[in-house]
Amino acid sequence: MRGASQAIPVLPWAMAAPLQVLPLAPVSAALTALARALATAHPGLFGRLGAHGTKRFLIDPTDLPIVLLLDLSAACPSVTAWRAAPPADCRIAGALAALLGLVHGAFDGDALFFSRDLTIEGDTAAALALRNAIDDAELDLVAEAAALAGPLAPPLARLADIAELATGVALRRRDVCA
Repeated sequence: MRGASQAIPVLPWAMAAPLQVLPLAPVSAALTALARALATAHPGLFGRLGAHGTKRFLIDPTDLPIVLLLDLSAACPSVTAWRAAPPADCRIAGALAALLGLVHGAFDGDALFFSRDLTIEGDTAAALALRNAIDDAELDLVAEAAALAGPLAPPLARLADIAELATGVALRRRDVCA
């Protein structure tokens, strides 16, 4: 796990630019499907949030032209992409590489917060509960997405490996031997 003292990779503009014009409904549908698959594959993930299990989390990748609303207030989680921030209980903001690195265990959340590479506004207890739940689940978003991709899983995994190598953004969880 890296601390925030190491440089956080910057997402190339060419990878973020399509989101300026891409319709957000398909992005939202794909991310909601992924969130629901995560809830099924890791049943304790959202349950571990306890009293914060009905919160709305705004995930703000500051180097992308969109924000993501993780809404846990309904029976099933949903993720909606927005061009402008909707109301939420908590906002978690940082570079996409920092946010993904946090999910995949490549960066230490406390180090990101204290170095100001990660900003938390609103219900900080909810943000901490979400972080702890994600840490415990040891998620690998590429593996989870590949499980949904059916016959497209192998090319998706190869594409993710190429993108990770080219950008330095942690797109997968890597086991680190102590």
